[in-house]
Amino acid sequence: MQTYRLALIGFGNVGQGFAEILRDRSADLARQFGAEFQIVGVCTRRRGSVYDPQGLDPAALLAAVNSPGYLESLASPHRGWEPLRLIRESNAGVVVEVSPTDLQTGEPAITHVRAALEAGKHVVTANKGPVALRYPELSGLARAHGTQLGVEGTVMGGTPVLRMGRELLSAAGIYRMQGILNGTTNYILTQMENGATYAAALAEAQARGYAEADPTGDVEGYDPAAKVVILANLFLGAALSLAQVDRQGITQLTPADIEAARGAGERWKLVGTVEHRDGQITASLRPTRLPLAHPLASVNGAANALIFSTRLLGEVTLVGAGAGRVETGFAILSDLLAIHRKGGG
Repeated sequence: MQTYRLALIGFGNVGQGFAEILRDRSADLARQFGAEFQIVGVCTRRRGSVYDPQGLDPAALLAAVNSPGYLESLASPHRGWEPLRLIRESNAGVVVEVSPTDLQTGEPAITHVRAALEAGKHVVTANKGPVALRYPELSGLARAHGTQLGVEGTVMGGTPVLRMGRELLSAAGIYRMQGILNGTTNYILTQMENGATYAAALAEAQARGYAEADPTGDVEGYDPAAKVVILANLFLGAALSLAQVDRQGITQLTPADIEAARGAGERWKLVGTVEHRDGQITASLRPTRLPLAHPLASVNGAANALIFSTRLLGEVTLVGAGAGRVETGFAILSDLLAIHRKGGG
């Protein structure tokens, strides 16, 4: 049995979803894969920090994070450590970076990832900032230090779109990707097609937890544009920045626009596209009217989808959950299992 000690930087929805998986499925994972994943440290901005080199119980962490005193109410030999101290001084061999995303600077997550790799520790992250803004640098750093950098959770949550593309489809010659990459906006557009106004659909998305109190990152397209950048850089070897994505959100769409598309046998979707053609890579994100027969037109609610256009297999479409507490927590697990398969203990 191989044991992997984990330090979690951040313990919001993704970190808690991952802890729920360990709480409920650790014995099954050990039996099936011969791997044990043990959380030894958790560091948050507002809910405290704990470190126990002997391991922390996932159920106790989940109970404590919402209790008076937060994480530091747990019995633990070390409390109050800052992220960089936990990364550098703990006995964790893997750092799970799931702090809040900042698409402007990528910080502090970029600093966390860099420090972990320089310390010879593997990194798994669902944080789009470092991957959208600094992936070539960070992946090079991982190679230089003989470590692995897992980023599956940065696009389409737990749906294994990055792993499928990189490990199974890359040899087929991917030259174009087109997809629905944001569940919040897809849900809003679905509700608008069902007769809701934009404001009512947004309010419902917020009530269901799909949209934040400030939904700008979703509805103006910054979040899915970052995913377009990640796809371009991981699959096509580009070095795109967010500023190079031709981006437009959904805030200008009206019920009249929705109805006009319906009358033409079409449906609005917020579509991200990246393509390698004639030696150039182009990337865009914009509301697009699709015929109902298009594979993306039937992807409704909070679901995501991506179409890979390949030279050998034609089009391959993957549809699945694009977000969610446990779903994205599963992406963390899938990256950890990939580290295990590659002998990263």
